[in-house]
Amino acid sequence: DLWVRDGKIVNPEPIYYLERRLADISIDCKGQLIAPGYIDLQINGHFGYDFSNCEIDISEAIQKTASGLVRHGVTAFCPTLVTQSAESYHKILPQIKRTAGSKAYGAANLGAHVEGPFISPHKKGAHPIEFIKAIDSMDTIRQTYGSLEDVSIITLAPELDPTGRHVRQLVSAGVTVSVGHSMATLQEGERAVRAGATFITHLFNAMLPFHHRDPGLVGLLTSSAVDKQVFYGIIADGIHTHYAALKIAFRSNPTGMVLVSDAISAAGLPSGKHKFGVQEIEITGNKAYIAGTDTLCGSIMALDYCVRHLKQVTGCTTVEALECATLHPSQVLGISHRKGTLAFGGDADFNILDPELNVLATFISGTCVSRNDSALDVDALDV
Repeated sequence: DLWVRDGKIVNPEPIYYLERRLADISIDCKGQLIAPGYIDLQINGHFGYDFSNCEIDISEAIQKTASGLVRHGVTAFCPTLVTQSAESYHKILPQIKRTAGSKAYGAANLGAHVEGPFISPHKKGAHPIEFIKAIDSMDTIRQTYGSLEDVSIITLAPELDPTGRHVRQLVSAGVTVSVGHSMATLQEGERAVRAGATFITHLFNAMLPFHHRDPGLVGLLTSSAVDKQVFYGIIADGIHTHYAALKIAFRSNPTGMVLVSDAISAAGLPSGKHKFGVQEIEITGNKAYIAGTDTLCGSIMALDYCVRHLKQVTGCTTVEALECATLHPSQVLGISHRKGTLAFGGDADFNILDPELNVLATFISGTCVSRNDSALDVDALDV
């Protein structure tokens, strides 16, 4: 049994034996699986909204995304920005306020993941090169973003911080530092980790490819030069990461894998052509192309699909697959005491899943916020 009171998961023993009470409401989950709510640490947009577009109402875009993500079992996420001008950061970041999840709002906003502009121009991916910059000082960082108040994660290239000083300063300011979009060697990556970096942004993508004499940032998965868990994001959509690479990463470091959608604004939209600014995108199945070409333009898969794909490809256990979207991302942000598990005292954010890990219902703070299966008792689900 899972017991919930005042939005928290509670130990029923003192309630039963000391208070001598039974549950006010009992829900029959019909033998299905209860798992923690999914946490997406890298999502650029959804349902037609792009969080990096300073011309739109970003707070509205995030709320609309938050309300839609719960259908996929996501109960918390980090809105992610690609490299911008300082003016755009100053306009967008104040609109990304950490917000608790609820039935009215949707998934919790855990704060921004700012991907750039302190990255390598040689591994920029889709980031605009004209806004990429070097790190001169902590003042440069603060002036670029305007404020770090609602920034949870910053992705930077570790070779831009040869002493690790800026990584230490950011960690001291309460920011999770992730390494990525980088030409860094393994030694440079290890130095960043020793300085306080704990995450790798979308492993294999936008970094030096693995080489047997210097494995680069990929080598952090098995490095003996660091004495802590290094977590790594990976896009397990079946498109951005080959199944063999996914298996190699998982088998090398299963406790560090963090599934991310890295979804773009086209995610959540139906198949067909969609206009985004001056660009037209065509969605076919689970892929998004620049219309009229065979050029992929980003991920459009949600985190629930990534969990199922990981389990299918690697043959890992259900628990291992789920922890890559729940426990591990919460550990990256240092919030595993309240999210990412079903431990007593934690937030009652959880999913009801069928044996194939399809999401049947999603709860935030003990309240049902989404139901995808009519077989479940809808009247009893609003706890």
